[in-house]
Amino acid sequence: MDFKDAVRTCFNNYANFSGRAGRAEFWWWALFCLLGSAVLGAFSHKLSAVFSLATFVPYIAVAARRLHDTDRSGWLQLVGLIPLVGWLILIYWLVQESKSSSRWA
Repeated sequence: MDFKDAVRTCFNNYANFSGRAGRAEFWWWALFCLLGSAVLGAFSHKLSAVFSLATFVPYIAVAARRLHDTDRSGWLQLVGLIPLVGWLILIYWLVQESKSSSRWA
């Protein structure tokens, strides 16, 4: 999956919290959100904030699907609320390879 396909897929599944998302889909989406916020932030902080709000639900959805792909519950994103340690654990889970289980399919 390339950058364009990942962004299109995430916008098409913006509120789909079931199923699976591969590593490429998640990380291309994360890059899109980071770059979009940075570029718009250079022009206006309000534009950056609107962009971040517009991509918040799709980001949570693709992260939940990514965690499902590693055989974890999407609710484990809440671990990221723990400063530093939670972020590191969540990133570790998000970079892991896909599991072949059909638990979340």
